[in-house]
Amino acid sequence: MNVLLLSDIHSNLAALEVVVEDANANFEIGETWALGDLVGYGPQPAECLSLLKSIDVVAVAGNHDLAVIGAISTADFNDIAAAAVEWTQGVLDDVNLDHLRGLATTRERHGITLVHGSPRAPAWEYVVDEGVAAQALNDVETVGLGVGHTHYPVIYEQRGREIGQVQPVPSQSRSVAGTKFLVNPGSVGQPRDRDPRASYAVLDLDEEIITHMRAEYDVELTAGKIRAAGLPTFLADRLLVGM
Repeated sequence: MNVLLLSDIHSNLAALEVVVEDANANFEIGETWALGDLVGYGPQPAECLSLLKSIDVVAVAGNHDLAVIGAISTADFNDIAAAAVEWTQGVLDDVNLDHLRGLATTRERHGITLVHGSPRAPAWEYVVDEGVAAQALNDVETVGLGVGHTHYPVIYEQRGREIGQVQPVPSQSRSVAGTKFLVNPGSVGQPRDRDPRASYAVLDLDEEIITHMRAEYDVELTAGKIRAAGLPTFLADRLLVGM
């Protein structure tokens, strides 16, 4: 079964729509998993949540999702992120807020652990190098671990005590058979690797293959909606350069 891996959608409906369409055009998708930060930053949180519900997404909460429902404080957020959280709180109705409240911070699905940051700090820890990745993999009993939060696509493979980082090439598949692995699909709605295209991954559970993908979408459309909503203009500008 092929699983569509999404993360850090950040209320970017245009990017999410294109990713779902692109994934279904190129793969036979059996399930969709979202690794947190469904909302925050972007201009269309309700519409993104509606689309995710319509495809029966299996999701975990990210730090922005938790902040929007008041489960964590924005004291540790920068001013721009905090402003986006406050704006999002003001536009989501009770149904959508209740949906976010119902998200767990950690889930297990088909032998894969799902979390936004890391197993020991689901909302906050960034898996940014081999050391943190090794600790994260040691903290789970499953063969695979899906994370988001960094907005960078990456794979870490652990064989015995050795762990290696793999920088994925879009559209090229990587076998993780025989390894304990961590995969970050990158960000759908706010990539930060200087590539403005929406990032996602597909995990073939049967063949143990991961394929990272990039999909072009109308970045200017989302940027314009951010500006029109009165959100900080930096959030629009950064989309254009993917950082």
